[in-house]
Amino acid sequence: MSTRLAGSKYRRVFDRGRAIRARLLTAYVLRADDAGGQAGVVVSKKSFHDAVDRNRAKRILREGFRILSPELPVDVDWVLVGRSTLRNRRTADVVEELRGVARRCGLS
Repeated sequence: MSTRLAGSKYRRVFDRGRAIRARLLTAYVLRADDAGGQAGVVVSKKSFHDAVDRNRAKRILREGFRILSPELPVDVDWVLVGRSTLRNRRTADVVEELRGVARRCGLS
């Protein structure tokens, strides 16, 4: 099963999910019966002007979630919004940040 959130579920997670703001990202977390333990990634042009930087930020967020997903509950969907402080960070930094967000939500 894929760790990527379907496009049709983004709005639902944004509207009904809980927002947790962290240093590197803002996470929207929604626990639901039909959730699949998946994550969607959003990085804005305002935070990352160059497409190369936006794509790198998205790649790092996706990989960080993929590494951490076995530790997370399956009945939760996520939308991860990259912040400008994500620039020049490593995947390990994102994994640590996501662990902290999961703890704050009571998911781990």
